[in-house]
Amino acid sequence: MPSSISDSKSSALTYAKALAGICVILMIAAEISSIYLLKHNSATYARISRQYDEAAKMRRAGPGEPPNVLMVGNSLLLHGIQLDRLQALTSSRMHIYPIFLEATGYYDWLYALRRLFREGARPQVVVVGVGVNYFLENGVRQDYAPMLFFDTQDTLAVASDLHLDRTATSNLLLAHSSTFWDTRNAIRTQVLNHVVPHLEDLFSLVNSVPAVPEGRAFEEIAIPRLQRMRELCEAHGAKLILIVPPTLSSESAVSQMASAARTAGVEVSVPIDPAALSANFYQSDGMHLNSEGAVLFTSALAKDLPERVVTHDALTSRLVR
Repeated sequence: MPSSISDSKSSALTYAKALAGICVILMIAAEISSIYLLKHNSATYARISRQYDEAAKMRRAGPGEPPNVLMVGNSLLLHGIQLDRLQALTSSRMHIYPIFLEATGYYDWLYALRRLFREGARPQVVVVGVGVNYFLENGVRQDYAPMLFFDTQDTLAVASDLHLDRTATSNLLLAHSSTFWDTRNAIRTQVLNHVVPHLEDLFSLVNSVPAVPEGRAFEEIAIPRLQRMRELCEAHGAKLILIVPPTLSSESAVSQMASAARTAGVEVSVPIDPAALSANFYQSDGMHLNSEGAVLFTSALAKDLPERVVTHDALTSRLVR
């Protein structure tokens, strides 16, 4: 009888080891497959990786050269700025290094900037444009950003800032360290896009836009965040400029954001008054500019931004002397 029990335990242990081995193999296969799919099929990953690497190598421009400007933002700038046109219109006055990642906000870019500065990026000016809603949102993008923008220390700091529980913190750490975990939602979305026509249009109707608080509640969130980002940039010799891109019926929010920026000592650029743009200049979601709106916004930004950048660069040169 003892021999029979011993044999049973031995068989169970063997099966458990085999099952564990199979799980490990599947995990490795999933990770390798995710890395391959990401590098060969993700236009977003290719764009952000290239832009990030170029920004990390940025150094201060030499005497007599146009200043180097790091411009970061989400889909409001990705769709609202015709980048080639903006660079052509401003190339003699500044060199723009863009990083635009959709669905990102304040915390994504605060920690992305921290990491870029640690890796040696030295722009003269940092321009941030994510829109009022996403600047005030408490959250980070769950894919791409943890893997590309954060290191382990940053991930834990983000979790602390957002008061995440252990499960959410673990998910963020896994997204930082595992390509499969980081991109699982993106892979699922790509599969659904091939199965369900016009899925992105459906998501735009379902996904809610973050709400904007009013009055004092607005200031209590916006001003400390603006000050924190300004101090980070200034600690590395860069000036922070906040771009407030227009969205439909956002006049009040834009005005509040501009006021908060001035209180926080941050220069703010509002190239176009949202009241001047009708719904005809926006996509169906009312958030993103269409091609006609992008032409107007790009032209206005090309006039407004260089003046702010060049003024700062000239002042810095005089102070250095």
